[in-house]
Amino acid sequence: MAPGPGARPGWSRRAQYGLFFSFLAAIAGLLIGLALLALSLVAPNAYAGVRGAALDVTAPVTGVFRSVGDTVGGLFSGAGNYWDAARQNAALREENGKLRRQAIQARAIFQENAQLKAVLALRENEVETVATGRIVGSSLESERRFAVITAGSGDGVAVGMPVRSAEGLIGRVIDSGITASRVLLVSDRSNIVPARLLRGGQPVIATGRGDGTIDLRPLEVGRNPFRRGDLVVTSGTGGLYPPNVPIARVIRLDDDGAIAIPMADPAKVSFAVVGRPYEEAALPEAEPASEETPAANPPPESG
Repeated sequence: MAPGPGARPGWSRRAQYGLFFSFLAAIAGLLIGLALLALSLVAPNAYAGVRGAALDVTAPVTGVFRSVGDTVGGLFSGAGNYWDAARQNAALREENGKLRRQAIQARAIFQENAQLKAVLALRENEVETVATGRIVGSSLESERRFAVITAGSGDGVAVGMPVRSAEGLIGRVIDSGITASRVLLVSDRSNIVPARLLRGGQPVIATGRGDGTIDLRPLEVGRNPFRRGDLVVTSGTGGLYPPNVPIARVIRLDDDGAIAIPMADPAKVSFAVVGRPYEEAALPEAEPASEETPAANPPPESG
């Protein structure tokens, strides 16, 4: 039968040996402590040697435990630093995204301000300015090339008036509403602009190709006066477009002419200026009233 929980250990020889050796160890430790205390009092120099030997014995063990503690602490500290670095990295990415968006907005505002300043300078130099409007749309994918500006007949705009920006010629008005107008771009196939080569002054014809580029042809047959990078400006011939307005820049040559790109791209230009024709006679005239139209109130017949 198993002994009760309060039974003494005298029934087990192993328990008796354990208690006996524990008692011996306690007595031995006490005697060693008393001996070391007496040695420190009687012979301090000898006690210093014993203490140094004890340090030599315990130092490796202490070093091992210290290394283990540092390793465990480093693991926890490294994990904490990793998560903190990940959090800081996410915050920096978010801040970088905000700064990048602000930089894009600032660049857009800077470009718009530059265009506004250029348009204002253009209006100061152009005494025949009729109205200034914002380009709100353009057909860049179709064969016909149009743009819409926020200036109409209510601002004095009429069909046939030339439209330009600070960069160069945009086209001419073909439809005019009260507050908006439609512009036929210089890159449209049906738009033919008398021009001249800025370098040398040779007269040329600029015709839209319907793909965003302009076809340039010299009036003198047999020689190709164009070079890559040449600028073409209006000549004033025909009376519609004023002279010396930039039209296009040559990008490549062909057999008897060149291909150019417009200086004023409606996709990149925000504002446009509508001006009067170089000669007022170039505007299409309104149809005159018929002479056969009877008067509204005919005079009474005499008696």
